[in-house]
Amino acid sequence: MGNDDGFEEFYRTTRHRVVTVLYALGGDLAEAQDAAQEAYVRAWQRWERISAYGDAEAWVRTVGHRLLINRWRKIRNGLVAYRRHGTDPAVPPPSENTVALVAALRRLPAEQREAIVLHHLADLSVAEIAAQTSAPTGTVKARLARGRKSLATMLDTVLPEEVTHA
Repeated sequence: MGNDDGFEEFYRTTRHRVVTVLYALGGDLAEAQDAAQEAYVRAWQRWERISAYGDAEAWVRTVGHRLLINRWRKIRNGLVAYRRHGTDPAVPPPSENTVALVAALRRLPAEQREAIVLHHLADLSVAEIAAQTSAPTGTVKARLARGRKSLATMLDTVLPEEVTHA
């Protein structure tokens, strides 16, 4: 049994009181339960030493209370940072071209879409795409050419000469 000696009994007889105290201190039952759970985990990890304390329950309550205080600090600091920096600047809606491109990309077969996105958005070379997708470089080139041709048709655009011969 090792360091579990007596811990189960200790937990069973004290958990309700600890959660009740933490709930009264914090005002949020879910937070109190989370803090109590974490405090009991820490107590279990150190049970050999804590079981020798005169009042192990007080130790668990203290640790649980400190955990609640730390959570409040994190929330408060987050609110302070939010107030200091304000909301994120408004992002304009996507342009008609962006919406059309995304819709066209969705209509491509997955392999062609992946090759197009990795090459044109992630700036990967054909060799890098081949290595990442475990496809031969010739296959990647074919996917790029077919994907570009399909996109041009869907978007009703003419591809530049160097793209049509890729």
